[in-house]
Amino acid sequence: MKIFPAIDLFGGKAVRLYKGDYQNMTVYSDDPVSVALDFKSKGAKYMHLVDLEGAKTGQTPNLETIKKIVSATDSFVEVGGGVRSMEVIERYINAGVSRVILGTVAVTEPDFLIEAVKKYGDKIAVGVDIKDGFVAIKGWTEKSQEDGFEFCKKMQDIGVKTIICTDISKDGAMQGANHALYKRLKEQLNIDVVASGGVSAIEDVIKLREIDIYGAIIGKAYYTGAIDLKQALKVAK
Repeated sequence: MKIFPAIDLFGGKAVRLYKGDYQNMTVYSDDPVSVALDFKSKGAKYMHLVDLEGAKTGQTPNLETIKKIVSATDSFVEVGGGVRSMEVIERYINAGVSRVILGTVAVTEPDFLIEAVKKYGDKIAVGVDIKDGFVAIKGWTEKSQEDGFEFCKKMQDIGVKTIICTDISKDGAMQGANHALYKRLKEQLNIDVVASGGVSAIEDVIKLREIDIYGAIIGKAYYTGAIDLKQALKVAK
């Protein structure tokens, strides 16, 4: 299982939100590049970045920081946050990003998603954020009519190779991951699933590895010291 330590970017800083609430933001570092280098020094080969400003604007305000992280770490870096145009995808790919994550647009503009997958293949992933069983969109502020599980199945049928699945109720709450959800996805779909949200103790990493899921994102638990990244990487193997 691959471990993706996460950096959420806002104003060039590494921050975390509580359950996606911009009013509930904690700044963890003024220097996200040093955070990424710390990930690397502990053995991380994969990183998950989210441009929280981009999620609002659809642009790439933190692109320079992302470029610096890519070049400083030489790691597999995936990026999401408001990606809703081919131009933005291209900008990230040209910056050396390994995989670009589409969110809301995958729900609201399926034709765009199909075109992106056709053009970029496995460099495109889809973020599936689940709220009360349905896919949430627009920075988690709206619930769509899409059933979470059926939507994941649809992504597989389109040819998406990787989904990043978040149970919003667990995100940043340090209450453990939704193991039942990830087990169901693993058993019933033939697609790489990255577990996101609620990975808050080493036990979560062990359980997810036992489910044999493709990857897990570690966010707040790294910043608070609840999970030792070195240990998580060891356990994930």
